[in-house]
Amino acid sequence: MAERILVVDEVAADRYVIGRWLEHYGYEVIEAASGQEALGAVRGQLPDLVLLDVRLPDMDGFEVCERIKGDPVSAAVPVIHLTASGVEVRDRTQGLARGADAIITEPVEPEVLLATVHAMLRYASARRRAERLAGQLAALADTTLAVNSAGGVPDLVRAAAEGAARMFGCAASVVASALDGEYAHVAIAGGDSMRISVGEADFGAVPHGFTITTGPGSGWAALVAPSARGGEVRVALARLQAKPLVAVLVPADVTASEADLHVLSQLSQTVALAVEGLRSLDEGRRIALTLQRSLLPRSLPRVPGLDLAARYIPATTEAEIGGDFYELIPLGERLLVAVGDVMGHSLHAATVMAEIRHAVRAYASEGHGLGEILRRVNQLMLTFLPRELATVVLLLVDPAGGEVLLCNAGHLPPLLVADGRAEYVPLPGPLLGADLPRPDETRVLLPPGGALVLITDGLVERRDLGVLDGMARLRDLAAVVEPDLNVFCDRLLNGLMPPDREDDVALVVLRRS
Repeated sequence: MAERILVVDEVAADRYVIGRWLEHYGYEVIEAASGQEALGAVRGQLPDLVLLDVRLPDMDGFEVCERIKGDPVSAAVPVIHLTASGVEVRDRTQGLARGADAIITEPVEPEVLLATVHAMLRYASARRRAERLAGQLAALADTTLAVNSAGGVPDLVRAAAEGAARMFGCAASVVASALDGEYAHVAIAGGDSMRISVGEADFGAVPHGFTITTGPGSGWAALVAPSARGGEVRVALARLQAKPLVAVLVPADVTASEADLHVLSQLSQTVALAVEGLRSLDEGRRIALTLQRSLLPRSLPRVPGLDLAARYIPATTEAEIGGDFYELIPLGERLLVAVGDVMGHSLHAATVMAEIRHAVRAYASEGHGLGEILRRVNQLMLTFLPRELATVVLLLVDPAGGEVLLCNAGHLPPLLVADGRAEYVPLPGPLLGADLPRPDETRVLLPPGGALVLITDGLVERRDLGVLDGMARLRDLAAVVEPDLNVFCDRLLNGLMPPDREDDVALVVLRRS
């Protein structure tokens, strides 16, 4: 399409001559005889360049130029002043100071005029490209942050589609295969993400790597905005090895330059890497949880005279496994219960937890009392795990007589529920890993129908709830125990756990029947 040039001159003959020179070289020419006509033409038919005589009948060319440059819509349009040879230097410098891009002194040779016009247009075009690219790269940086902050694929594709719309000024859409590969998520800028079948997001055989293809928008009607279905669509595809496919779709006419295609490709790669990050995190989390659960009891023992229930709930915001644990060990007619928490969230914390569990089992099987078990486990940690800390509470329950022996190593105290009241059993004791004296066992009586609730701190402590307030809420919730202990556990968890819990939760409930 020919570039449009506005020629502004009071003298019709001068407009005609300059206009014919420009038209001869393929430019589209529009004319104005006054400042007001020029401003109206700029508003109505935004030109690519203005040739503006300084002397006009209603206002001088300096003011016209200043108004053109003062309007954000036309500020980037180059303005060349045409001025008579007798004009003083002060007037010429005024024109440049008030926004003109160049000044040509009349009379002027056609070659000089056309060369100046061509240079100004070339400069303006380069400037527009640079400003467009700068804006696209700024939007790409913002979008990169947004997609890498997304908590899931639906949020990720929505952020990517909004970012693509800002980069290219169009109705963009983004498609990403779900983490399990059974369906895909698609988001069109300005709307919510949707879940579709993989068949609806068919881009053919997509090799590993990054490619850009073009096709009719009607071929991907379910994936693009209605406005894009009637024309050509540019599709940037990205696949990392055998990982989920990502596609960014925009109208082809907004990605005509090599720079546009490069930005589009960078966006698809950014989205693909973010999806892969989520996939890796999800896969790692599943593996970690499988390992965590393998380190916990697979089933609860059957103990005559006791009803038992237990829960382990992993954190929702941690990819790594934690050190929360529980253990229930029948010792003849009695039951040893251990609930504990190793500091940290890591595979190492889980292995320390496993060592503590096995040590408790070993020392219990040798017939040691609770206090001695904790002293021996503590010595083991001081010798072989000197940098680790853990908390553990031990209970030895006799269902027949109701006697319960308790010993604590820095853990939250058990909650005793009996006769419609819930009270914590005071159990002082330093945590494991500290070389400090340790108290002996405490004895309490668990009456028929009475229950003991043992927890880790993830149930009662979070950002908006201090541990003491959480323990008070647990005490209120646990005052009444349902006949079905599983229902009781579910009620406690639902009443205390936030959706975005940041710590694991272990919960053990035992009731004397």
